[in-house]
Amino acid sequence: MMRAPKSFAVVVRRRDGSLQVRERAMSEGARGAARWPFVRGVASLVESLRLGGEALRFSAEQFEKDAEGDAEAPRTVGGAGVKMLGVLGALGLALFWVVTRADGEGPAAGSSKAAGGRSWIMAAVAIAFFVALPQAAAAGLNRLLRLGLEVQSAPFQAMTGVLKLVVVVGYLVAIRRVPEIRRVFQYHGAEHKTITTYETGEALLVENARRKTTLHPRCGTTFLVMVALVSILVFIAVGAALPRIHTGSALADNVLFFFEKLPFLPFLVAVTFELQRLFSRHCATGPLRVLLVPGFLVQKITTAEPDDAQLEVALASLRVTLFRQDHGEAPATGGDVSFASYADLLAAPRLRAETAPARAA
Repeated sequence: MMRAPKSFAVVVRRRDGSLQVRERAMSEGARGAARWPFVRGVASLVESLRLGGEALRFSAEQFEKDAEGDAEAPRTVGGAGVKMLGVLGALGLALFWVVTRADGEGPAAGSSKAAGGRSWIMAAVAIAFFVALPQAAAAGLNRLLRLGLEVQSAPFQAMTGVLKLVVVVGYLVAIRRVPEIRRVFQYHGAEHKTITTYETGEALLVENARRKTTLHPRCGTTFLVMVALVSILVFIAVGAALPRIHTGSALADNVLFFFEKLPFLPFLVAVTFELQRLFSRHCATGPLRVLLVPGFLVQKITTAEPDDAQLEVALASLRVTLFRQDHGEAPATGGDVSFASYADLLAAPRLRAETAPARAA
């Protein structure tokens, strides 16, 4: 899945080796308040959840078509692997992509009510998993070790932040063992290699992308890690600023503070988004690169070395996106196109120009 300010494309490899392409035009980009610092981070996250869910559904549709049309295909549509894929989509896949786009891009308008509803469901599940669960774990550890820490205290929030990282990393390590998820992580690596090839101004060719790293400073995995770290400081400040909670029940104190934290989550996202933009611009090289190391370490879990066929899919998606961005709008409906092979896609007249070196982002 690739997106430019005015175009969006998803490419799926079918079982027979063909490439199924879905593309459409996006709005001209964020306008007004949605482009303001700190506001744009929340807007981008919401848009990424929506587009990530749309790409997952398109991929699942093609998977089901292949399974129905091949009598010898493994019937895993309802299996554990695909269920895990759904969990991944709900909890994190869209977040991996949230800041891989070029600086200055904003959300698109015109999302449907159904898509918006699904995005909010995904966000609610993510909050439960990445906010409520770590705080519950911290409360349990506080009680087990008889630390006597108040829920709003700095030590308790530091412990919650550490456990948040444990939950995130443990979750990613666990799902990496699922074959379908590992393939997703290979495509994630292919995405990074393709984006880096484009940003360095090289031709969008497999041999160029193959040499690139699977790590990228604007990856959403790094965003997740930074959210966990920044949340420690944010919620220490929130805990100190708000009136003390003393209900006489540790459970009630934790529940109340959880709901007190919810209004500050957009601020947490906004601050982290701006920090990541800053780091990706000024810390990608030189001694300050050490600030990106925590995110890169976790990216080694969420990315895997892709094969050439997977690189072709990522390159095809970027080529289609760039063509629509530079030369015209994608069809609003009925825009799915099938190519028998990657070579056929490259031979399409509309994409031949894209074999030249790409413009740096």
